[in-house]
Amino acid sequence: MNAEKLLDFDNNPETEYYRHDMNDAIRHGMCVSLLASSLARELGLSDEEVHEVAVAGMLHDIGKLQISPYIYGRKEATLKIEEMRYVRLHAKLGAEILKTQRYDSRIAEIVLYHHENYDGSGYPFCMRGEEIPLGSRIIRVCDVFSALISDRPYRKAFDADTALVMVIDEVRHFDMKIFLTFQKMINTSDILKRIDSILHDDLPEFHG
Repeated sequence: MNAEKLLDFDNNPETEYYRHDMNDAIRHGMCVSLLASSLARELGLSDEEVHEVAVAGMLHDIGKLQISPYIYGRKEATLKIEEMRYVRLHAKLGAEILKTQRYDSRIAEIVLYHHENYDGSGYPFCMRGEEIPLGSRIIRVCDVFSALISDRPYRKAFDADTALVMVIDEVRHFDMKIFLTFQKMINTSDILKRIDSILHDDLPEFHG
């Protein structure tokens, strides 16, 4: 397809689903950024560290832009094995993009490791425990929760209580101190109202 035609969002129906999925990706990034920066503050991180986590939260999935044909516009919940292997490159791709754009190396590092699990079952390097940067451990919890409370083409969003139970079921993947602080934050603050606003209020129109 001609690149100019691909970027003509207003007149090209073939790319309408990109507009919708980009909107969802922006909302997800905003949710993760808000959750992660608030959690970082609850954990007592410095203002500079909170800022780094906020930026990494917003941009953690930027690597997916390079693999969009595999994920955007999909109506199925599952990916084929070969597709999953490709999609799992997005953390590395995201870190490379941020380095190219001269983002701080600490932000790129958080993005690189945001799919590592505390029990060593994550990717891309199967890191374990405190080998994983603190910012990445924070993003990990917030990313999972945000995905669960968001609509997907193949399912409706879960309510916050159900999502929290589902996160608890996967608690082996998370730093327990971070998870318990996250759980307390969800249950004792107004952050869910702020998240609901991000997910459901109008965003500025996106035009290619």
